[in-house]
Amino acid sequence: MPMTGGADDAIIRSTDDIKRAAMKTMPSNLFADIDAGSAQEAVAILAMAGGVRIERIVSTGQASPTGFWYDQAEAEWVLVVSGSAELLFEGDDHAMRLGPGDYLLIPPHRRHRVEWTDPERPTVWLAVHFPV
Repeated sequence: MPMTGGADDAIIRSTDDIKRAAMKTMPSNLFADIDAGSAQEAVAILAMAGGVRIERIVSTGQASPTGFWYDQAEAEWVLVVSGSAELLFEGDDHAMRLGPGDYLLIPPHRRHRVEWTDPERPTVWLAVHFPV
C-alpha cells in the first residue's frame, strides 16, 4: 500500500521506533578486525542504551601511563575474553592477574590502573559500564 504521508501511515511514529530501526539484528564477531600489531589500545562501543555502554577493548601490550588512575563515575563489569592482563587497585600491594574467563565488578570511583597486558597476543576485554 503506498504511503500518503499522513501521521497514521508513517512506519516510524516515535523516537522509540527510530531507536528500534537503528538496532539492526545482524550477527557480528567479537574477534573480527583485531589488529594484533597495533601500537594503540582499541576501544569499540558495541551497544549503548539507557545509561549502559558495552565495549570491546583490545590491548596489545599497553598499560596505563605512569601515575594515571581510572576514576570512573559509573560501575564497570569487565571480562577478559582472551589474552591476559594485570590490574592494580589503589591501596593494594600487588596487581591482580586476569586471564581468559576472569571477570570482576569495579565499583564507581574505585581507582585502578592497567599495569600490564600481554605483548605476545591481543588481550580482548568485554566491558559493561552502567550507573548505580
